Amino acid sequence: MAVVFCVSGIFAFLATVRIAYAQDSSAWSAPQEGDYVAKDFHFKDGSALPELRLHYIILGKPHRDGSGHVDNAVLILHGTGGAGTQFLVPRFAGVLFVPGGLLDAQKYFIILPDDIGHGKSSKPSDGLHARFPKYDYDDMVLGEHLVVTQALGVDHLRLIMGTSMGCMHSWVWGETYPGFADALMPLACMPVPIAGRNRMTREMAMDAITSDPKWQGGEYKTEPEQGLKTAIDILLIMGSSPLQMQKLYPTRDAADEYLKKAYANYLSTLDANDFLYQFASSRNYDPSPNLEKISVPVMAINSADDFVNPPELDIMPKEIRRVPRGRFVLLPITDATRGHGTHTLPAIWGQYLAELLKESEPATAH
Repeated sequence: MAVVFCVSGIFAFLATVRIAYAQDSSAWSAPQEGDYVAKDFHFKDGSALPELRLHYIILGKPHRDGSGHVDNAVLILHGTGGAGTQFLVPRFAGVLFVPGGLLDAQKYFIILPDDIGHGKSSKPSDGLHARFPKYDYDDMVLGEHLVVTQALGVDHLRLIMGTSMGCMHSWVWGETYPGFADALMPLACMPVPIAGRNRMTREMAMDAITSDPKWQGGEYKTEPEQGLKTAIDILLIMGSSPLQMQKLYPTRDAADEYLKKAYANYLSTLDANDFLYQFASSRNYDPSPNLEKISVPVMAINSADDFVNPPELDIMPKEIRRVPRGRFVLLPITDATRGHGTHTLPAIWGQYLAELLKESEPATAH
């Protein structure tokens, strides 16, 4: 039975994580990096690569129960353009992975993969450019599954948590591999096709790049900066919070200076082909037909100031009712929320993670 929540207070929980915030990165388990090379990887569009590199980061160690099954693995999935390293920052790891944290790395085996086309995994900018296979979310989830099962030998997950694109991947996991995880925590997305303004803004960003004469069909010698600059404009709008932007940049000069620095930071790292593929990978996402098949507890969380998933669409309250053990939390706009980026602030939503872990605790757990 679906339960819909509208949250009115978060400050009591904020007080409980102040100690965790004070700890530095040495407080959580040292991360280890690895690569899994998938041989003869076939993509859903019919293309294939003889070798597909899948990079990942792990913290902690797997624990096996009396039957030999891993019972403490947690898979955390990043957003579009991100990588597993985005979770190794004080505002996330310093709250969740520290001793006594909800996902204490001394207790849990944390898996942070770089998706296809992202981070240190295989991507267009490695050399194939626009000839790289046109991957989608199903291909990416398959890659994640290979990392979990083949690279790391994990046959069960205690939790799948995902932010933004990773949020959508968690819905795909729930339907593609039912029962593989004890619980799902999708943060900042909806379990329906990307349409409306969300699709339009993505198309605007992609069109800006492909219409730049310097793009040259993906075989550019130097980055098509004008197209990328417009794409960055779209990214800044999609990810920002009006309240925080006004607070942080209250004058014309402050706002202009931020924009100038943002362009410089993005342009120093973005590759046009990688960006196009990352945005295009959402094109056929649609878990909505099979939501009733997800039988494990699901805690879906969005924030009211999220440009990408605005609450006035009223989609989540309706769709979550179809998930047998689904719950939805809409975080109100506060001085602590950060628009779409609220998904990586567990100081705000950690209390709901605690509830999910308790609700989904296996009956045989000690």
